[in-house]
Amino acid sequence: MEMQRGNADGGGVGAFLLHRAKPHIPPWLGVGGIGLAGALGHLRWDESTPAAVGLTLTSVALSGGAWLIGKTTSKQRRLHTALTTGLGSAWLTAACLAGPTAGPLDDLYLMGGPAVALSWNVRILMRHNPEGSGGSSDGGLLEKVGLAKAQIGAAKVEPNRVTASLAVEQGEQTNDDVTKALKLIASALDLPANAVRYTPSPDSSRRGELVIVPEDMLSEVIEWEGPSNVGGSIADPLVIGRYDDGAPLLLWLPGDPDVGRNSTHGLIAGGTGSGKGDAALNLLTEILSRRDVIVWLSDPKAFQDFGPLRPGLDWGVEGGIDTEVMVEAIQGVIPARTRWLGDHSYRQWVPAAAAVQEDPERSCRSDGRACGCAGMPFLVAWFEEAANTLRALGDDAFTGIAQEARSAGISLIVSLQRPSYDQMSTSTRASLPSTIALGCDPRDEGFSLPESVIDAGAHPGAWGNRRPGYCYVVTPGIDEARYPSPGRTQRFTPRAVPVMEMLASWAQRNGATADPITAGAASSIAGRAYTGRATDEEPVDRPDVEEDALDDEPRAGVDPEDQDIDPEVELPDNQPGDDAPLFGQEQGHKPSPEEARRLFAQALAEFEGAGQMIVGPKDFIDWCDRNHFSRPWVSARLKDAALEGRLEATNTTGRWRIVPQPEPTLTAA
Repeated sequence: MEMQRGNADGGGVGAFLLHRAKPHIPPWLGVGGIGLAGALGHLRWDESTPAAVGLTLTSVALSGGAWLIGKTTSKQRRLHTALTTGLGSAWLTAACLAGPTAGPLDDLYLMGGPAVALSWNVRILMRHNPEGSGGSSDGGLLEKVGLAKAQIGAAKVEPNRVTASLAVEQGEQTNDDVTKALKLIASALDLPANAVRYTPSPDSSRRGELVIVPEDMLSEVIEWEGPSNVGGSIADPLVIGRYDDGAPLLLWLPGDPDVGRNSTHGLIAGGTGSGKGDAALNLLTEILSRRDVIVWLSDPKAFQDFGPLRPGLDWGVEGGIDTEVMVEAIQGVIPARTRWLGDHSYRQWVPAAAAVQEDPERSCRSDGRACGCAGMPFLVAWFEEAANTLRALGDDAFTGIAQEARSAGISLIVSLQRPSYDQMSTSTRASLPSTIALGCDPRDEGFSLPESVIDAGAHPGAWGNRRPGYCYVVTPGIDEARYPSPGRTQRFTPRAVPVMEMLASWAQRNGATADPITAGAASSIAGRAYTGRATDEEPVDRPDVEEDALDDEPRAGVDPEDQDIDPEVELPDNQPGDDAPLFGQEQGHKPSPEEARRLFAQALAEFEGAGQMIVGPKDFIDWCDRNHFSRPWVSARLKDAALEGRLEATNTTGRWRIVPQPEPTLTAA
């Protein structure tokens, strides 16, 4: 480019013109040199047979050599060079043997020589275009990967990040051609495949931004030292790690109507050894450190990772029937919470909903006065190792929750290794818009991330289990250009256990407790299986309270007509016939209808007392086998109990939910 700017030292018009002409002089000197060589060669080798053979071989060697030497250049330059060398050496051979003026040689020289020189002048002009329209600022990189006509704009250079606008040839290529070439670009730059990303413009099919991260800043392991915002709101961002350029890795669960962000459900997916447990701990510790949220968590691994945090949970179960009860309870609290939010003029959950409702505009009273209702904290329903639950309850176990819970101030978190269609229904997967995608099998990338994010350069399959904690985060609130940018969660070591125990203790003292609406709806479904989180002021085994207090405060989950029943009154003494044997009777004995109802009610009471609120035929078969009753008898009693309202069908075929009922109070005769 300096050759085209003129002589910076001045020197007049002649010097300026000479300076501008310098790049174009060599081809003309070459033409003149060949003419002079032809004349001198003729004087020495006129009609010499050995010279003819030597000159011919030299001409062929020069042409072939030019073609081979130009192998590393572009096709056009290689052909141009070989053709020029061939024509020049052929004329020189003929001029040396026959004379430069023999036959048409002089005319060929006078016409062909300037034409060849001018062709090289034109090539030089096109290569050094001052406007840059035909040049390339990428050093030939895009030409190597099949994007020769693409144009790169000015690059924005940040620490460990280069961003440049890119536009492909109009009418010939699209953004899809760029995404297909990303791996080739990474190869040309000798970088990992996920170090090169492309974000297409939403307003153009041929423009976008190319991002190159030359250095992996995530290789350094950072240990977790504690939550980022103890005592803050769950509506504040949750910090779970950092991006490859050092920026914090953020996630939001509740929506924000002021910025137009929707509430979200989340999926944590990653293969064995990918760091999924640490990612879950990063997120859960952030949630438990907030003042206006409660957590219900199911962990079939018996809280192997979450044990230190269990005291801070509002409800924690270890899988099996307890998880089945929790799923039913969540489905039951959704309409109750949605109704409460609507009655208090909330279109979605916001932090103000967790406080006592003292604003007249948020009142459920018809007279316009403040209602003073207790606030409703945000609810996170977390299912760890959800593949176990999905196998037990069916692949659509979470579909209803995922589709309806967001409007009720509930966020569903599902964690499993492989969220494939054979484990989770497509409807459920489509209702989990947020994803923390860790390393996985390359064939499983499409189950974890949207196709558009993979096309933009995200490849968790490139990590497998070799980069624990490396992840991609897709969630509302993050710029979509960040989606294909890898991040890394913080590492949890044994040194983190005391801090987690302190966090659980803080949550017991300062965290939110379930509001009456949520607790009442859960208790009406789960019965004694739901106890709520124990606090320092209120242990699980609550002390007896005064009878007057019981009279003043309605009991959750109890019909108004039964509020006056005192469950503490002693049962009456044995009545005549109570000591008659119920079990061990002869095979095939059929009890009377009254006796059958009483026996089945006794069985339901036993299950309910043990906290087993979901039952199925196999549970009653075991019970009847122990008490010598036939299996058809079980089916008949299940139908009767369902008709009487003591059982309700669940989403799982053959599974029934026990409807809790207050214990009857009998007075002695």
